[in-house]
Amino acid sequence: MRTALQKVREGAAAFGRPPAPAAKLAADAAEAAELRAYATHPDVIALRVERVRAQVDRLCWVGIVLGLGFTMTNVQSFAAAGTPAWSLPWLAAWLLDPTVSLVLLAILRAEQVTARYQVRTGAWTRRAKWFTLAATYVMNTWHSWAAGSVSGVVLHSVPPLVVFVAAEAVTDLRDKLTEAVAAAFTEASRRTVPVTADLPTKAVHEPVKPKQRNNKRPQSRVSFSEYLTMAREAWSPGVVVSPAWVRGVTGCSRGLSSRLAATLAAEVQGGDGDE
Repeated sequence: MRTALQKVREGAAAFGRPPAPAAKLAADAAEAAELRAYATHPDVIALRVERVRAQVDRLCWVGIVLGLGFTMTNVQSFAAAGTPAWSLPWLAAWLLDPTVSLVLLAILRAEQVTARYQVRTGAWTRRAKWFTLAATYVMNTWHSWAAGSVSGVVLHSVPPLVVFVAAEAVTDLRDKLTEAVAAAFTEASRRTVPVTADLPTKAVHEPVKPKQRNNKRPQSRVSFSEYLTMAREAWSPGVVVSPAWVRGVTGCSRGLSSRLAATLAAEVQGGDGDE
């Protein structure tokens, strides 16, 4: 199926000269209409929001992982508690932060899926998330609090708090982005336009042909016997056969209804006489 833009170009090429200003404007309008139709299509709108959702997820995950990685050394120092380097307690202290962080990441990953489909999690899910975040904060800032170092408290508080805020915000963001996808799809469905735009026929140098009314019946001709069969099937004892009644049950013309009524009346009266 040719688009309106193709029709304009073919019309201009048929005359062997560059398109006239009006034809060029018509071609530009057709191209703009097609671009607008695709840009406002519901699936395209939903796809754009989905891409934004993916970008938000990636950025939040990178920030959370970097924040947890920053706290790892402080948590290891808290767990080692001055034990000699490379001793068994010193090596085991490195396992404390990944233990807490992996549980937190598992909860956030599960909330990523539930928020996409707007399914609310239980109270224990939020408690586990807050507990892991609180444990990370306490272990990360313990030495600074004990030493009374304000700068150390601020320095080691920022990464855990950023992780905490991001973990809470990303869930709400995913929930709202899901609503945005549905809202954008609904709004685009209301104002969507056809993908192809029709142009006036003058723009492609084609003669305008007046439309002709066609008052003829589209169906094929019905024979007299078929009309009679329809009337015979519609008749029941007690019904007075008349041209108007025949026209009502068969839809035949006025002239034919008289013949049909006379034929059917003769059959009905003959049948009554035989009985």
